[in-house]
Amino acid sequence: MLSTATLTLGISCVIALGVASGLIRRRVHPLPLPPGPRPIPFLGNVLQLDTKRPWLTYTAWGKTYGKIIFCRILGIDLVIINSEITAQELLEKRSLNYSARPVFRTNELAGLNFITIALPYGETLRHHRKIFHQVLKAEVSASYQEIYSRHANRLVINLLGATDDLQHHAETYTGTVIIAVTYGDLAHGNEGSYLTRAHELVDIAKQILTPEKAAMFTAFPFLEKLPFWCFGGAHSLMGRSKELSQQLLNEPFNEVKAQMANGTASHSLLTDCLSQPHDDGDEDIMKAVALTGYIAGMETVSRHLSSPDSCFDVRQTASVLHTFLLAMVLYPDVQALARAEIDQVVRHNKMPCLNDRASLPYIDAILREVMRWYPPAPLGFARATSDDDVYDGHFIPKGATVIVNQWALSRDEDIFPDASHFDPSRHLTADGKLKSPVANHFAFGHGRRICPGRWFAEYSLWTAIAAILAVLRIDHAKDSNGHRIEVKPKFTTGLTAQPEPFHCSFEIVSTAREGQIRAMMNSE
Repeated sequence: MLSTATLTLGISCVIALGVASGLIRRRVHPLPLPPGPRPIPFLGNVLQLDTKRPWLTYTAWGKTYGKIIFCRILGIDLVIINSEITAQELLEKRSLNYSARPVFRTNELAGLNFITIALPYGETLRHHRKIFHQVLKAEVSASYQEIYSRHANRLVINLLGATDDLQHHAETYTGTVIIAVTYGDLAHGNEGSYLTRAHELVDIAKQILTPEKAAMFTAFPFLEKLPFWCFGGAHSLMGRSKELSQQLLNEPFNEVKAQMANGTASHSLLTDCLSQPHDDGDEDIMKAVALTGYIAGMETVSRHLSSPDSCFDVRQTASVLHTFLLAMVLYPDVQALARAEIDQVVRHNKMPCLNDRASLPYIDAILREVMRWYPPAPLGFARATSDDDVYDGHFIPKGATVIVNQWALSRDEDIFPDASHFDPSRHLTADGKLKSPVANHFAFGHGRRICPGRWFAEYSLWTAIAAILAVLRIDHAKDSNGHRIEVKPKFTTGLTAQPEPFHCSFEIVSTAREGQIRAMMNSE
């Protein structure tokens, strides 16, 4: 394994050679680059970066240098956007120039270059997005209401006996919902195997699919020739990632094809695709779309895999649900207001469903605030400029990596006063109406690569949140002495962020609704 000393020596040698041979040159730009911290030769600003939580560094830089900043990380030009207005101006109004993806060698080395978000802007991406639009557009996503409700009811019952490991329950809900829509009813027992391996793949990908991690291979391309185990840490898992990707691309796909051949397949995204005229080349795209959608539904708020602007975003459905449970423990007044709204609109022996949504704006406000309070993908997924550009008097070079710092957007005090406080009412008008639809949330991205699965994500999340609040009260857990266990919000690091494990308790507040859920589950 490469030691820190060896890597440091190697970096020093490369710098010395670069200086000696005159390889380090500054490109002459017609206008000044966006402001940013002063780089050092070759390394750029990497030593100034919090590599675990780079969004915090970028946000701090934004307070000094402004809404759009420029920095270099081991030869990669980074443009960081810290403003929603700037993101809209560039990624939406100039979307043709900001819809490409930077080429990160880690994507291919880890076998993850099939993912929709990693594709370059072009014909293959358009084919992916066309399929996603057909099967995940708003009206089609709404038609999955029975699937959302059935699995949300099961989630409520599963949470009753839970005190910790809430992420597991959140992942089980999002995973079973998306596998039902993506692949249909797979052979009994296979779902668990696919889900376990998909989560392992996501866990690896979250650690390596970042510009900061990719920078090492950009700066030192000869490292690709070394075996993965040399690097230690996340990079050593790239071989396993490639193996998992191939298994998950092929095994569930082949199972659905076999079911269609013998007439046992249930309706799904994949059966819809395979039922259309196609050739063998199209099947590789179908495999990629299906697995992208599956992983995205597990980990995204739909913000990343299915969300071509995020990654393992959507950015994340499980992460958003987990964050919701944390927020409810910390803000009991919020869940009390939500429950009162549900009880006023929905009969005491009936579960809320999407048909009730228009009359329950506070639930939507909670969902918007969860995604704002702690964005599941604080840096989204990087774009790349297709050509030179000029914005606000500053030059943005072709090929620059562009990152929307969603953490900075979520902490903009001009838009979200007291931003660290969880307050759903900030998303409501004075007369209690929702200010803007959940699908317009910045967590779903911008422009041509906005998340096509955003409606599916919001419908499944809304259904789960409404079901939980209709039946359960979420509170602090107590230790063996009966003392309350305090909860402090702490989040993991990497491409996506989710709450670290915490303890809580669940109490039934509606025995009538609980009884209805159990009756429905017994009749399945």
